[in-house]
Amino acid sequence: MDTQVAATVADFEEHRPRMFGIAYRMLGSAAEAEDTVQDAWLRWSSADRGGIERPGAWLAKAVTRLCLNRLDSARARRETYVGPWLPEPVLTGGGALGPLESAEQRDGVSMALLVVLEQLTPVERAVYVLREAFAYGHREIADLLDLSEANCRQLYRRAAARVTADPEAGPKPRFAPDPAQWQGLVETFLAAARSGDLARLESLLAADARYVADGGGIVSAARRPVLGRENVARFLLGALERYVADLPVSSTEVNGAPALVFGEVAVLVVEFENGLVSGLRTMLNPEKLEFLLRQLSHS
Repeated sequence: MDTQVAATVADFEEHRPRMFGIAYRMLGSAAEAEDTVQDAWLRWSSADRGGIERPGAWLAKAVTRLCLNRLDSARARRETYVGPWLPEPVLTGGGALGPLESAEQRDGVSMALLVVLEQLTPVERAVYVLREAFAYGHREIADLLDLSEANCRQLYRRAAARVTADPEAGPKPRFAPDPAQWQGLVETFLAAARSGDLARLESLLAADARYVADGGGIVSAARRPVLGRENVARFLLGALERYVADLPVSSTEVNGAPALVFGEVAVLVVEFENGLVSGLRTMLNPEKLEFLLRQLSHS
């Protein structure tokens, strides 16, 4: 490999994590994020880099524009998606989506937020992600999106207002246990569920607990959210006994939250609020588990 090619590869690889982080937050799909980063490589490897003073900015712009193109077709596909749509789960304990050292950083990749971001226009989503997740200034965002700074500020205010107003991801009292505490909390929850202790399980759930499953029409899953402590508890007991009772289970961190992985067929993300389990999101769609299972095989 000659010096110029090596430099081209090195510059790209230096910025690959940020590009993947932008693309995943923009698209909600790890597989599409990987494809987008590969498309960015094709553009980068054929570009005249003599006039590129800041490779990081050039690559961020390339991947953001590619994401905007993908979002247009993704919206059409999701309109016909069978049942609730959830983002592809990603193991985050190893830094796949950047540092998640604070509750705010973990919330920034949460399934709840990514679901809400689906309601934004593609450009609103780009501005919000670049500003909130990567701390780009409005002038930098304007350069990346070929917009005016004033327009970017307006887009950001509109996006932030919609996110804040949504009960899924807006501000509310949160119980944010230290990651070191997660294992004990999740094990207590799992033990109650697997033992069939309905009363104990209900005592661990918030009154307005919510369960959402994504089967994508490929595997059996609830087509609508299950709402309320009693309904969620009863549904969980039945589902665990029927579908995953004999599967190995492990605890890990997914999208900045504690999660349970049942064999290779399901990932259950557990959300806490005020000391109780407030939300449960289950990925069952095998196509959307491929990236996470690949992560697990390498860990």
